[in-house]
Amino acid sequence: MAGEDMEWKQALFDYVNAVNEAGLNMNSRSLRDIHDKEHRERLNERLLLAARRDKQWGIKTARSEMRVRIEKYQTRKDEAIADLSIHLVRAMEQRGQPWSEERVEKERVRFVRANKTWRLIAVKPLLGERPAEDFVPAEDDLHDPWDGERKAFSPAAPYMNPQALYGFKSKVLAGSFPNGDTGWSGGFGRRGLPYRREAVVAYAERWWNEPNPAYENFEVNCTNYVSQCLFAGEAPMNYTGRRPSGWWYKGYSNNQEMWSFSWAVAGSLSQYLANPRAYGLSAETASAPEALRLGDVICYDWEGNGRVGHSTVVTAFTPEGMPLVNANTVSSRHRYWDYKDSYAWTDKTRYHFYRIADEF
Repeated sequence: MAGEDMEWKQALFDYVNAVNEAGLNMNSRSLRDIHDKEHRERLNERLLLAARRDKQWGIKTARSEMRVRIEKYQTRKDEAIADLSIHLVRAMEQRGQPWSEERVEKERVRFVRANKTWRLIAVKPLLGERPAEDFVPAEDDLHDPWDGERKAFSPAAPYMNPQALYGFKSKVLAGSFPNGDTGWSGGFGRRGLPYRREAVVAYAERWWNEPNPAYENFEVNCTNYVSQCLFAGEAPMNYTGRRPSGWWYKGYSNNQEMWSFSWAVAGSLSQYLANPRAYGLSAETASAPEALRLGDVICYDWEGNGRVGHSTVVTAFTPEGMPLVNANTVSSRHRYWDYKDSYAWTDKTRYHFYRIADEF
């Protein structure tokens, strides 16, 4: 990445350093030199909400590190545009007890050169915890901005691995599939199958920032990831063959999506968990996060209007007993459950806490 077309790298370094310093010190002073006012206000609001929460619970950030990967970039005479993957790693403390938090955010940044100085003028988050349909594309996003692009890294793309999807083994609640495929086993005969919470956590830790090639990977992948975690804990699929019902996954075949909405859509999973049933994956609602255990699920209604837009799975706890969660889309590991550090959070946000049954 050496040469004239990377002279803007110092401006990128200054930006990342300013954001990291603000998060470490819980102080917005270092953000003053970010020239994109809208993004600076986003960062300030997120910082303020996280600082208030941490003060309330006695949480401290002991160390913070941000690693940046340039996914792709393009340069013109006095302009540079880059897509970034920013891996945040923070060491947190409460009552002298430590834990680490990680997440990976995607941003598009734009630099311009004035004389010999490069300046960062625009920052756009590329992925977020809101449903994709909530985002209206900007005018310059309606056209491919990467004509004649240079690539520092191949950008992530939806993953399809047909060979891994066929013959996929599963515990399901309805017998074999209509096409006679007997590679999937199951039935209503077995009761008392325990929910293996430690297996849920192990799976969530293994795949929090890397797609499992045995499954489809979506651009908005939060609920698909949570469903995979539940299945890893031996929650049995309820295969109905109809996408609006049951909780099941078969893959992608002959240009057809073969999974239930509840497997991959946050609102549908929340509805599925909220409805009691005698067999299969089931849950009870909880009134507070403290009631959750490892392998339980939190769903997020950002506007408080009944529309759930995000899902997470509980993988650890703070010393005070508050859940830490793993998630996808914005890949997150041991993130504080309330998501006040998310651009999606609003003061109308409502949470749905689901305690997964101990056996099915």
